[in-house]
Amino acid sequence: MEKELGRGASQESRRSNIAALTISTIDTDEEAQISSHQEKIVVSSRSRPRSRAHSRARSARSATSNALSRVASRLTTTSIVNPGPPPDGGTKAWLQVAGAWFVIMNTWGYVNSFGVFQTYYTEILPEPATTISWIGSVQVFILFFVGAFSGVALDAGYFLPTYIVGVIIQLIGIFTMSISKKYWQIMLTQGILTGVGGGIFFTPCMGIVSTYFEKKRGLAIAIVSTGNSIGGIVYPIVVRQMLPTVGFGWTTRVIGFINIASLIAVAIVMKPRLPPRSTGPLVDFSAFKSPVYALFVSGMFFTIWAMYFTYYFIGSFGREIIHMSYADSLNLIIIINGIGIPARLISGFLADLLGVMNCFVAGLCLCSVVAYTWLSVHELAPFYVWTAFYGFIAAMFQGLFPTGVVSCHSDLSKAGTRLGMAFSFISFAGLTGPPIGGALIGRGGLGYVPAQVWMASSMFLGACITLAARIVRVGWTWKKC
Repeated sequence: MEKELGRGASQESRRSNIAALTISTIDTDEEAQISSHQEKIVVSSRSRPRSRAHSRARSARSATSNALSRVASRLTTTSIVNPGPPPDGGTKAWLQVAGAWFVIMNTWGYVNSFGVFQTYYTEILPEPATTISWIGSVQVFILFFVGAFSGVALDAGYFLPTYIVGVIIQLIGIFTMSISKKYWQIMLTQGILTGVGGGIFFTPCMGIVSTYFEKKRGLAIAIVSTGNSIGGIVYPIVVRQMLPTVGFGWTTRVIGFINIASLIAVAIVMKPRLPPRSTGPLVDFSAFKSPVYALFVSGMFFTIWAMYFTYYFIGSFGREIIHMSYADSLNLIIIINGIGIPARLISGFLADLLGVMNCFVAGLCLCSVVAYTWLSVHELAPFYVWTAFYGFIAAMFQGLFPTGVVSCHSDLSKAGTRLGMAFSFISFAGLTGPPIGGALIGRGGLGYVPAQVWMASSMFLGACITLAARIVRVGWTWKKC
């Protein structure tokens, strides 16, 4: 019994010792935690000013970042989500068509009116016609070439800032042109500045329209391209009516005011539909691996090489060969542009019905035939008839050119880049075509005949190459393409 009591007492003693040790350990740990907490408080109190400074710096950086993000969201289209397939209609889509129509009127419509300036400059400047034609050729070259860069800007999401910069440069070119007196001044203003400005905002606007339409793309682009014809009517009429009364300066300023009013409306209505591509090459060389794209663009090179010679020198031909007055020669430029309005609409309707490339190749082949008939024109009445026929058919394939380029590939996210590439490639044709034709005038004492043969042959070669593109795509059998 005593032994059992001794063992119980011993166990109780061990429990007491363990409890005491545990309590002691807990107390020690609590003291250590309290001490550590006190040290943290001291350190925190010492570093509080530095923490507050860092906090204020982080807040400032965050506010700056948010502000820049808000600005960037207004200048770019990064907030656009994938909208799905093209709507092929609706108010917003047709507003893009209206905006692009004004863009074409103030870029290519203005360029196609250079014939009125070509004839006028030939009479007032001590320069030959070939030298003067370089002004319009440089304008076309730059307008086409800059398109590659502005097309990439559209794909990257910077439509609005690109558009604003281009419009400002074009307006500077027009209004400084109004005070130009010498050849180099007109080359700098009308040739270079308006070419750069128009090239910056022209391609992005055309690219936007292409992304809003698929089944009706041919009709939409055809409607847009009628702005080319309207500009080719409006600007020659302005020059013809105002130049004799108010002079060159105010005539040019009126052209500038027309640009201001219409291009402000474009900035309001045109909106990109597709989200931007985060990365992408400046030039998509893979496009030229497609035989269809390469042949189509090559065919357009020879076509543009010939076409602008006609538009630039048709007034001079009327003055020198048909012996028309300056005012009457301007009627030719109005006719060749005005007849294109129904032609472009008809070509757009037929393109949606029969295929863009089919209509393009047919129109280009027919135009090359009509080009050769210019050799037989020597009197006033036949010249008016020829001008109307040529203007009608040339407008048909001109209106389909952007649609044809886009139809060569299926990736609409690269529409701006590849359209710009095509424009840049054929820009060299626009640069050299009119001066080459002008240099051929009078060779061998044959008047305009050498230039006419060169023009028609170049257009025929372009028709053959684009026909090859169509054959590569669908073969010799009839098929909508």
